[in-house]
Amino acid sequence: MPDWGDLQVDQLRFMAREHGADVAYRELDAGTAITFTEWDTRSNQLARALVDAGIAPADRVSIYLPSDEALRWIVAYAAVHKAGAVVVPTNTRLSVPEVATILGHAEASAIITGEALLGTALAARDAVPSIRFLVTAGGAAGDAVFEYDAFLASDASNIQVPRALDDLADIMYTSGTTGAPKGVAVRHRNVAMIPNHEPAWTAAGWIHGAPMFTFAGIAFIYNPMKMGLVGLYLPKFDASHWFDLVAAERPHMAFLVPAMAELLVAHPRFAEPDLTSLRSVSIGSAPLAPQTLLTLQARLPDATVSNSYGMTEAGPAYIVMPKDEVTKRIGSVGKPVGPMQLKVVREDGGECDAREVGELLTKMDGAQREYYKDDAATAETWTADGWLRSGDLAYLDEDGFLYIAGRKKDMIIRGGHNVYPTDIEAVLLEHPDVQEAAVVGIPHQVLGEEIAAYVVLRGGASLDADALLAFCSERLADYKCPRELHFTTELPRNATGKVMKHKLGAGSST
Repeated sequence: MPDWGDLQVDQLRFMAREHGADVAYRELDAGTAITFTEWDTRSNQLARALVDAGIAPADRVSIYLPSDEALRWIVAYAAVHKAGAVVVPTNTRLSVPEVATILGHAEASAIITGEALLGTALAARDAVPSIRFLVTAGGAAGDAVFEYDAFLASDASNIQVPRALDDLADIMYTSGTTGAPKGVAVRHRNVAMIPNHEPAWTAAGWIHGAPMFTFAGIAFIYNPMKMGLVGLYLPKFDASHWFDLVAAERPHMAFLVPAMAELLVAHPRFAEPDLTSLRSVSIGSAPLAPQTLLTLQARLPDATVSNSYGMTEAGPAYIVMPKDEVTKRIGSVGKPVGPMQLKVVREDGGECDAREVGELLTKMDGAQREYYKDDAATAETWTADGWLRSGDLAYLDEDGFLYIAGRKKDMIIRGGHNVYPTDIEAVLLEHPDVQEAAVVGIPHQVLGEEIAAYVVLRGGASLDADALLAFCSERLADYKCPRELHFTTELPRNATGKVMKHKLGAGSST
């Protein structure tokens, strides 16, 4: 039997040996590609260079590269693991303070970045004492700033700094916060959804465009090869362009977030292009309107179209809907895959009856994750016996199919991005003219949810909406900024003084 190894990167080494000349990944807009041999050898060179520069086992290395550098991203991801270090995928849409907060919490030692993001990376380096050097693809080199190609070691032979399965592989930050960040600690034993194996190589494509720094993006680094497929990366989504690419490239699989699915269904060309190559369309990162899923399934009768459910905290655990059940169980996200367990519980911890709404708990023995350097948050989120409290309200039908009913927490999912209202409220309250603020999610046809802020001004203040939104844009990632702003004289509160967000309606927008 071939030696596939236990680490994710062992799959790449195997593919380089068996399918070295085959294209592993393509960046569709740039027209660039990388073979398994190139991916393996370049990551060896970068890994050796990192070690030579002083990166030690378990050091944290930020990968802070834009989406249009996907091939460099996957090389860096493999290289950091080969060097025995821990990847910190870093959101490219965050502000300087947010990036600095995350990298400071991770105590990052280095940043791998590119010219477009070099300014933010340098500012973060200046704010985080643990960062010793930067590697940048483009932009001027300087003091402890190395140009990417010149930094690579000339020795491309295999390298693997020894790692155990319980060692950290990645730290996935679920939000860039203005307070204490939450980083999900991903260990080598629970990083993979699909185990290493010898795939039946088809060279067909799997098209996706999830940002590489996300849970979904990380999953698409090694999973295509494990399914015998080429990763086809699309850094910027445009519905018409997506139709053209699917018709021309004829991929077997596609991944979409709900916002993309909504744009496809609403597009005037929806019925026009040839999409018959698709065998599976997975939709994730947020709930999808049932009618949208049914419309896609009707348009793709030979494909399995499913709205999957997963969480960064849950690790390699997924809930998917079988094709033959899509039209029978409208609104369901399906049943758990593999060894994943789930249950829906009441406030007292007792299990709910069929169709009774409660909080969804999930469990995957041997793959439990935790929050990095945050024992209190870990204890709050995971039970002592390994059940993950999702914060989602859900119910099971009589056959064990899962339906998501809402969220127990206040988290907003805007276009597949998790947004925490407290982050935005904290920024609003930084403004000297703001007395109170509450942020809620409101329904949006394409994005799933949009962000609305309700603000009480201090007496005598004459702040206008444009000025307050500009204040937010300087301190928050663009997708976190409110798109609706309502000034009100007071916020609805209960007897204990807590804001009743469910009573926030359309105020006077300015």
